[in-house]
Amino acid sequence: MLDTAARLFYAEGIHTVGVDRIIAEAGAAKATFYHHFPSKDDLVCAYLTEQSELQRAAADGLRGQDPTEALFMVFEVVGEIGCGPGFRGCAFVNAAAEYADPGHPVRLVVAEHRCWFRSLLRDLLIEAGHADAERTADLLVVLRDGLVVGGYLDDPAQIRALVRPAVQRLLT
Repeated sequence: MLDTAARLFYAEGIHTVGVDRIIAEAGAAKATFYHHFPSKDDLVCAYLTEQSELQRAAADGLRGQDPTEALFMVFEVVGEIGCGPGFRGCAFVNAAAEYADPGHPVRLVVAEHRCWFRSLLRDLLIEAGHADAERTADLLVVLRDGLVVGGYLDDPAQIRALVRPAVQRLLT
């Protein structure tokens, strides 16, 4: 069910996809769905949590890398995914756009993921000996947001070409 929901939420938007459709396409019983997910919001939170866990697992591969190169690697991946075929924007940005209340459980999952990502960047910057790791991490998060939006809205090749130079400018 979670795989079906993830596919549909990403392709069509969270609010446009109903629980009945997810149940039907997953081939599950309604009782099974509600046993695992008491509400659609619980399913959306599980979807975003799974997306966050996938990104965290990928970031674990950065261990042992030169921290500056690891930062470039993070943004190279953002550029590859964000400018790749089938990209429809960042799942977290998309979810936040559909849930306006910052106190809503879905937005809390989004905020927690963003906090983790910022911390990852800050820790790499500290390890690299960057003079202003806190502020630069903030700037890199904004860059990431711009890349994922630009990769969807603008010419992906142009956005992709900006990734490394943009990170380089923020690091120097």
